Amino acid sequence: MLHEKVRQWIWRQGWDGLRDIQERSIPILLSGTNDLIITAGTASGKTEAAFLPIVSRLASEGTPAGAGFRAIYVSPMRALINDQFGRMENLCGEVEIGVTKWHGDVSASMKARARKNPQGILLITPESLEAILVRRGQEAARLFRGLSYVVIDEMHAFMDSPRGKQLQSILHRIDVAAGAKAGRVGLSATLADEKISRAFLRPLDPDSVVVLPRTATGQELQLQVRGYISQVAKTGQKKTDVQGEDQSDDSIHVTEAAIARHLFDTLRGRRSLIFAGARNRVETVTVRLSELSNELGVPEEFFAHHGNLSREHREDAERRMKDQSRPASIVCTTTLELGIDVGAIESVAQLGPGHTVSGIRQRLGRSGRRAGQPAVMRVYVEEAALTETTHPLDALRQNTVKAIAMLNLMLQGWNDPPVEGRLHLSTLLHQILALIAQRGGISATEAWGLLVKSAVFPAIDLELFKNLLRQMAAPNIRLIEQAPDGTLLPGAEGERLIESRDIFSVFVSPEEYRVIALGGRAIGQVPVDNPVVAGQFLVLAGRRWRVLEVDPDRKEILVTPASGGHPPRFLSEPKPPSDEIVAEMRQVYLNLTVPAFLDRPAINLLAEGRTTFDRFDLRHCSITRHDGQLLLFPWIGERQQQGLLLSLARAELEPTPLGLAISVAADRAEALRKELLRLSHSPPPDPMELASYVKQRAIEKFDAFLGEEMLTLAFARERLDVRNLPRIAEQLLVGLG
Repeated sequence: MLHEKVRQWIWRQGWDGLRDIQERSIPILLSGTNDLIITAGTASGKTEAAFLPIVSRLASEGTPAGAGFRAIYVSPMRALINDQFGRMENLCGEVEIGVTKWHGDVSASMKARARKNPQGILLITPESLEAILVRRGQEAARLFRGLSYVVIDEMHAFMDSPRGKQLQSILHRIDVAAGAKAGRVGLSATLADEKISRAFLRPLDPDSVVVLPRTATGQELQLQVRGYISQVAKTGQKKTDVQGEDQSDDSIHVTEAAIARHLFDTLRGRRSLIFAGARNRVETVTVRLSELSNELGVPEEFFAHHGNLSREHREDAERRMKDQSRPASIVCTTTLELGIDVGAIESVAQLGPGHTVSGIRQRLGRSGRRAGQPAVMRVYVEEAALTETTHPLDALRQNTVKAIAMLNLMLQGWNDPPVEGRLHLSTLLHQILALIAQRGGISATEAWGLLVKSAVFPAIDLELFKNLLRQMAAPNIRLIEQAPDGTLLPGAEGERLIESRDIFSVFVSPEEYRVIALGGRAIGQVPVDNPVVAGQFLVLAGRRWRVLEVDPDRKEILVTPASGGHPPRFLSEPKPPSDEIVAEMRQVYLNLTVPAFLDRPAINLLAEGRTTFDRFDLRHCSITRHDGQLLLFPWIGERQQQGLLLSLARAELEPTPLGLAISVAADRAEALRKELLRLSHSPPPDPMELASYVKQRAIEKFDAFLGEEMLTLAFARERLDVRNLPRIAEQLLVGLG
């Protein structure tokens, strides 16, 4: 069924045959009659499952003059585009189909050549597609008139996000400009709900989308949760930096050192990915692993990889991993969770329990790519030492129980579902402005049709759409204005945004300073919300640096190598996981079974957590007392807990969020009982009223333009869930008697 030259290319790769997902996708995509979602594990051949038939069909049809780009590959990451570019060039060169990569790191001259003679396959990010439409809107029809396919890689990374809404809108705008619908293909290893996934890929016709689910591979999984007790010790010694200056007493995080030692002993000489969570943890772990290599006099095998490092550093680490002749491991954040090719990975390490089941599944899928090789993951969890004053939340061994719960859900095939019904008003406002820029002006009716009737923003009603337009035209906002004939045009502030690069993206990017080593070599970036001053130390790219100078005008930090110091902080506020993960955590406490994937210390930690659970009688009630506080355990996720918190705050109970629990002063027990009784016998509270108690509601990039009423509405719809609050209050009352 494939084009002859594509078959010749496959033969030259030395493949014994096609994979199951490739054989199932080929006839569907060759026919061109249906949109398609391909779900399969990482490194399972999803990209080839899409492009073997796409390239075959394009080769069979030839390249009509002036057809423009024939297929678009959309990726959430520039690095993934760079990675796929070489693979696509190799395949498409066989059939003389051009391949163009287009993102912020590609030169303007290369983009100009591609615009002048658009052809073949375009590899691009949503932001660069937006830039084309906003800056070159009049060229959209010529660029995309012959478009046959759009492939969205890592589709789960877009769903339920501002970027996802932007991408849906962009693809519809391209269809309208081209005068035809291009076939759409979604690729992902972790999709939670087929119905929601179909609606994302083709909002106006989700039933036409074919879903090819993953099939059982019979691959062996090897999982282990390793437990550690947190310990910190003082060396009692002074250290001297490379410039001979004394530093204060050095503290050694004993547990961190023990984890690093196990990683070193287990992974040295192998090929692994170590997901360390926060960027500062990536740096400190990489430093420890490098120091162990230096102590033993063995070659360096461990490399840092995160978004604040320069592209040069990241690509150096990726190239080293692809070199199959030498062992190597990368310590990273989520930067390598997606499908960037770093060669065959033997195992994955996860520091901490992680945040989403989808992320855990994605990371596990990076290992075991070779036939007969198991997928291996080790999860390292750290808990506080138990003392007479240990807080119950520490004694419950939450990290261990959360890791168990997430692995249980993963093994059950569950994935994190998106939140339905979100308004995405910030992104809608952005898209209205982008449409005006693309077309030079647009009527309100046309904007309604392109953005809402297209089912891209299905939760928006006509009155809300009108109110948003009025808000955008308000004298203190001035994003748009209306001409006498009704055409919507950019206002003064709208003109400024359109002329800036802010118009291309919908996600918030904190301002960052470049870190430059003495001599001019770029090391990476650090966000400015972490104050940096001359004379202090930071850790970046797996090394310690001394700050020599901070230049606010150039937004640069000049550094020199040093031997001590602390990394900048990249911390986020603690919050409970999703409802489903919290519910599974409670089941872990209630059950008596011990998962086979726990090591002995983790087994002990689980036993301690269950003992604490029963000691505070959490099996039968949801409130306990500790150190003058009432601890409420509602066993609900973030959105529901936010609704409960705001309800208690409205009653002036001064609740404190503690992740899995909420605390209220014990001397307010009677007031708490009365409020819970009221909530249990009343309809769910008005989420708009609760949202008005939140002082900081501007979260998304363009929220500041929405005005108080719409900002409150957006927060209420997207951040709160109060539907079950009466039942939750009734359950909590049991603990108060």
